[in-house]
Amino acid sequence: MELLARGQRSNGLRPAGCGSALPPEFWPLCDAWGIAVQAVAGAGLVSCAGLMLALLWSACASGAALMLFLLATAGIFSLPYCFLVALSPQTCPARVFAFSVLFSLAFGALLARGLALLGVALARGWREAGLAAALALVQVIVAAEWLLVVLVRDERTCQFSQSEFVMLQIYVMVLLAAALATALLFLRRACVSYSYSSSGRPRRRSKLRAVLLVLTLLLSAAVWIVWVTLLTHRSHSLLWDEPVICAMLTANGWVLLLGHGFPQVLLLHERAAPARDPPLDLTGWRSPRTLPPAPPDPKTGAENPGFQTDADARRGADLTVSGVFMREISAERDYSIPRPSTTNITYEE
Repeated sequence: MELLARGQRSNGLRPAGCGSALPPEFWPLCDAWGIAVQAVAGAGLVSCAGLMLALLWSACASGAALMLFLLATAGIFSLPYCFLVALSPQTCPARVFAFSVLFSLAFGALLARGLALLGVALARGWREAGLAAALALVQVIVAAEWLLVVLVRDERTCQFSQSEFVMLQIYVMVLLAAALATALLFLRRACVSYSYSSSGRPRRRSKLRAVLLVLTLLLSAAVWIVWVTLLTHRSHSLLWDEPVICAMLTANGWVLLLGHGFPQVLLLHERAAPARDPPLDLTGWRSPRTLPPAPPDPKTGAENPGFQTDADARRGADLTVSGVFMREISAERDYSIPRPSTTNITYEE
């Protein structure tokens, strides 16, 4: 059964909130379900935009990979608008291409983050963002090739069955499984490793990272299992395919945002907070050889009142102060130290 047939699912009744000039393919945006989905997805989109602005204040090597993850999550929150609108030749390529590419970028960023936490050299620093982009590039090639084959070579309309749509997501599910395995390995390492820190804070932080990463990927895997099962097993009407995918998109978007987006931004700001503190004033004790200030000079004999008399009248006279015999120096006498003089001696032969 072609998805294009679902473009005619409308029963001809326009919702109360839709204007008379609005085309029928946009009527799902006006009903109660469409408004609820738009509100939840719009809140997630605004949250992603706020986190990306906050991330610009703490730019670092790992911030580039997180920025790619937030861009992918924002794109996931914008996809429900595409699935709410009735399927058409214009919306079909966006559904096929954007759906798989955005999820491959998000799960590729989580896989790169897990490898970076494990200490893999390929995912350190700016290479983490490069690895996430390279993993998503594979799905870009797959989706673009499918569209080129269907639309250009075969010259057919964009049409596919539910099974074909799920098969296009095989690489995305492989990325999800690899990221989950990496996160479980990091959780095991964080639980069995020992910390030599007196406070144990680095160990607790590693455990928190591992738990959040594993929880995010487990919930994402659960969401994918549910929507793939509902989409492939024909236990419901075709009219429920778009609502199922819209619910899956909003749910998985919030799982990614709350499980990885918010904690990572908070962690980066916590790292950057000490660097923005003013430097300490070390004036006065930077050098270990700095000596303390000298004590005040003791009073000298010139400051003693017993010696403050007329020096000219007493010069050369003997003084006796407190039992100490002293004599003033006379200016008429010569107190210079005599120096040796040479004598010329001649020897006669």
